Amino acid sequence: MPLSDRDYMRPSAQRRQNWGKRSLNNFAINPIFAIIAANLVVFLATLINSDLIIMLGLAPSLLTDRPWTIVTNMFVHGGFWHLFGNMITLFFFGRVVYRMMGGWRFLLVYFFGGLAGNLLFILLGNPMSIAIGASGAVYSLAGALVVLMPRMRVFLWFIVPLPLWVVVLVFFVIWSFIPGVAWQAHLGGLAVGLIAGYIFRRQMRYIIFR
Repeated sequence: MPLSDRDYMRPSAQRRQNWGKRSLNNFAINPIFAIIAANLVVFLATLINSDLIIMLGLAPSLLTDRPWTIVTNMFVHGGFWHLFGNMITLFFFGRVVYRMMGGWRFLLVYFFGGLAGNLLFILLGNPMSIAIGASGAVYSLAGALVVLMPRMRVFLWFIVPLPLWVVVLVFFVIWSFIPGVAWQAHLGGLAVGLIAGYIFRRQMRYIIFR
């Protein structure tokens, strides 16, 4: 009898099930890479047709005519460095949040942060202006991470080691005083992230100590 046919050499049902899960997970789409890819595709499309920036960007005065822009503006950027800054932050902060929260919580924090930032911009921003960029959603991830890992240290400009909350605060203040920057979106996203981080941290404590 071949070894593979003997009972003790056959994988148990649980092992086969777990192997199947691992195999399927290998083909799962990483939401961080999916979001980055979508932003890159939209950016390339706007280079070909700049009118897409107006069609996909959020203009409060035109929201009733273009309701989709409250979501699509999160995928539009005004230049390479605008795109690069948001996507590199999404990659480094997002992957930590993704590992801690899981896929669907990560997506909720990201998109709810972006939506909250857009709503605050609609309420407080110039109704005739156009808001674009994923900054609100990215600030939401940063806010969640500040609460989940308050002692986390990052290298500012890859040189100066500082606590994450200091870096987030510094950049928020700096960007808030630059003309043309939608600080309202940053504030809305940051607020959602802080709340989400607090809620998830309480859930983690409950799971560990109950």
